[in-house]
Amino acid sequence: MTPAAMGETHQNPQRPDSWRSGQLSNLRGLFVVSTMMFDGREADDIVRLAATLVPSLSGCRTKAVYLIIDGALSRRDDAEPDAELDRQIRLLDGGSGSLVLPDGGWYWGFALRGLSGLRGYLVVTAAVEPSKDEFSLLEALGQQTAGALANASLHRRERAQALELQELNSKLSASVTRLQQQTHVHEVLSDIAVSGAGEPGIAHAVHQLTSLPVAIEDRFGNLRAWAGPGKPDPYPKPQAHRREELLRRAAAVPHPVWEKDRVISLVKPRYEVLGVMSLVDPRKTVGNPEMFALEYGTTVLALELSHLRSLAEVELRLHRDLVDDLITGTDEESAYARADAIGHDLRGPHRVIVLHWDRRQTGDAVADAAGRAVASLQLSSMTSWRSGAVVLIVSGRPDGDALYRTLTERLGSAGAIGIGTNCDSPDDFPRSYSEARRALDIRRNSRSPDGVTAFDQLGVYRILDTGENRGEIAAFVREWLGRLLDYDKHKNADLVQTLSQYLECGGHYDETASALMIHRSTLRYRLGRIREITDLDLNDVESRLNLHMATRAWQVLRGSE
Repeated sequence: MTPAAMGETHQNPQRPDSWRSGQLSNLRGLFVVSTMMFDGREADDIVRLAATLVPSLSGCRTKAVYLIIDGALSRRDDAEPDAELDRQIRLLDGGSGSLVLPDGGWYWGFALRGLSGLRGYLVVTAAVEPSKDEFSLLEALGQQTAGALANASLHRRERAQALELQELNSKLSASVTRLQQQTHVHEVLSDIAVSGAGEPGIAHAVHQLTSLPVAIEDRFGNLRAWAGPGKPDPYPKPQAHRREELLRRAAAVPHPVWEKDRVISLVKPRYEVLGVMSLVDPRKTVGNPEMFALEYGTTVLALELSHLRSLAEVELRLHRDLVDDLITGTDEESAYARADAIGHDLRGPHRVIVLHWDRRQTGDAVADAAGRAVASLQLSSMTSWRSGAVVLIVSGRPDGDALYRTLTERLGSAGAIGIGTNCDSPDDFPRSYSEARRALDIRRNSRSPDGVTAFDQLGVYRILDTGENRGEIAAFVREWLGRLLDYDKHKNADLVQTLSQYLECGGHYDETASALMIHRSTLRYRLGRIREITDLDLNDVESRLNLHMATRAWQVLRGSE
């Protein structure tokens, strides 16, 4: 029987003043506790406070408290687990009601229900059923507890939302700051890109944006630009295999990489590495803003280097086309107009130079080094690549020895240079080119194949093998050297070369033996065999002259072949 159904059993119209005083005290206690429940406490504190108030409101005590946790009822008091009690609570199915437990006592489960649904249960027990007034107080306690739980849940959601909003505001503020920084980087580097400041300007801008020293290098490690303090002097250049290993490692990831005290970013507009931009940071202070400035700076630098390369390739192609046309023959008006268009003054004296270098050097490397070497001699030039050799058209009268020294220093190896005679008009270039080729061939087939030879220094060689008398020259060589040539061919000997060197040395035994790197007695034996085979007296002036001319012609013919 519920207290509401007990009727008059608990009604007493003649209640004493002490009873009324007790009721008022209970109501004040309920009011005080209710106020405490709404002071921002958590759910566990609220139901714990409600449980402690039950004995002061009635003759009952708290048996258990439950809360809805993650959608399921969860026991929240410290009493021993009671499976039967748990089962009875679940049978109430969200409502309040009497519970029947084995000990026969009075049990009641007050549903802590608010507007948003069930919050939990407050389970009270007593030896006898409480009065209607006590029951009403317990019901009021349950309602207050449910309200306090709903308020706590609302506060919890508000705090979570406030924290989430604070976090979002923080992220938004960081995003705005980052966007402002990136916009500033974009504006600074975009202005530099269109200003024409080039690589030094880009390096300086990235230094200003990051406050770190900036280095721009080519793919080989040569310094192209530096901005900021601490520039090494001399600037260290890495070994080639270490440099290539670094470039491969950096190309394998889509972001800058650390290399010792630097963050490096590849300048790689497509598939080819054009260079490297680095932030020098021994203290490892680089963060996201500095990294963004480095990456965007690399992008701007890639555009700059790609543009420069495109211009260089177009200019080089125009140079090569004009050189090719000049040495094969072109009309004067067109030659001057095309030279003017690419910024080369073709008027005035010029010479054709042909270079053949060590096979370890690529044609482009030799051509680039040759152009720089000529420029260092205060001369202008145009370059091309033809028949396995580099061809230059150079203004003025170049110093061949100075050019050769400069090239060997730049390339680190030896080669041969042939220089044609002077050209006063475009019609002269084919002749000068032919002369330069002949001078180069004679140099490469001489006893000193490395060096420089100018056609106007060839002396008697200039009248040999002009192209028109090739047959007569070959017959002359055969007439005077035929027996020796046949002997060398069948015996795998070198008597013609021995004779040539002997005559070039003016008949001096010691000088000839030294040049041929043979013993004096070996030379004497070979000269004896030459006399026997040719049946000629090497001391006879006429025979000696003809043999000398024949050996020089043989050198020229061999070079042409």
